[in-house]
Amino acid sequence: MKDIVVVGAGKIGSTIAAMLAETGDYRVTLVDRAAGQFAALDLPAGVAALELDITAEGKLEEALAGKFAVLSAAPFHLTTRIAEAAAAAGVHYLDLTEDVASTRRVKELAKGAKTAFIPQCGLAPGFISIVAADLASRFDELDSVRMRVGALPQYPSNALNYNLTWSTDGVINEYCEPCEAIVEGELIEVPPLEEREEFSLDGVTYEAFNTSGGLGTLCETLKGKVRTLNYRTIRYPGHAAIMKALLNDLGLRHRRDVLKDIFESALPVTMQDVVIIFVTVSGRRNGRLMQETYANKVYSRRVGSNVRSAIQITTASGICAVLDMLADGTLPAKGFVRQEEIALETFLANRFGHAYAQDEGLNRLAS
Repeated sequence: MKDIVVVGAGKIGSTIAAMLAETGDYRVTLVDRAAGQFAALDLPAGVAALELDITAEGKLEEALAGKFAVLSAAPFHLTTRIAEAAAAAGVHYLDLTEDVASTRRVKELAKGAKTAFIPQCGLAPGFISIVAADLASRFDELDSVRMRVGALPQYPSNALNYNLTWSTDGVINEYCEPCEAIVEGELIEVPPLEEREEFSLDGVTYEAFNTSGGLGTLCETLKGKVRTLNYRTIRYPGHAAIMKALLNDLGLRHRRDVLKDIFESALPVTMQDVVIIFVTVSGRRNGRLMQETYANKVYSRRVGSNVRSAIQITTASGICAVLDMLADGTLPAKGFVRQEEIALETFLANRFGHAYAQDEGLNRLAS
């Protein structure tokens, strides 16, 4: 049995801790600075709650001593603190961050490390890069890689057509920070909330627009090998226009604390959500221009003894599957590991990765 520390007892962190403990293969310590976070949780046997301010000097390092790995499910601004503690304690490190600057720091820490540093292990970034890399590997010459992901309410009931299903800080951050893309073979930055498009999938119309961080390290990996590479977040039509008004016209991109308070006061949480994954890759195979598409929808459902939202299931399953592969020797045990280095077939065969099993009807639609 391996000892794991999960930092962050929110919706995702508590799901990760429960899923790992319920296997019987991991003993989990769930860390959060707010004791109130634990009060509402129904934690299974095998999960110990630890109230801890990880910003206090030496405290997190002390909690990590002798552990196998630390998994960060904390807000993005704490990512580097946790990664630095992992480096100091000599334990493996995994996170879910979409924050580009934080991942650059993780990559620096991985240089010469005797343990593995594996950032961006969730849905996007994370699984989306595994899928894109698998599709890209089927071509002799790449032309375009287009990645679209969204976590949406099944039953939208407000003007934003949105409910809180994930980290509010994370959503705001990806709406505000510059986005990486490859355009005509050049790696550039593009503005968030721009380049809006509409498309239909399974009879439903969606919009998609630039957001930050979803590509993970894929831009760096495919630079010089592809003409077009971009990532866009999926929402219901009308969402982007309202967000641009809030962030740009009302200036709330400079007052993120105010926007967070508005979201968490006015937008209800829902467990009835759907995660949409839509990746299209085109290129040449045997001299012909070809296209392949991966399309999938994951819905909220019961996992173990609890009903979990789709974003909880997909995000937690992603990092748990990567931890499993690290623990059994499938992944390198030291240095920086990119999501696109993980084989899709191996990921889906994992007991946690199986959560991404596709709906056959949707597969036929996308083929």
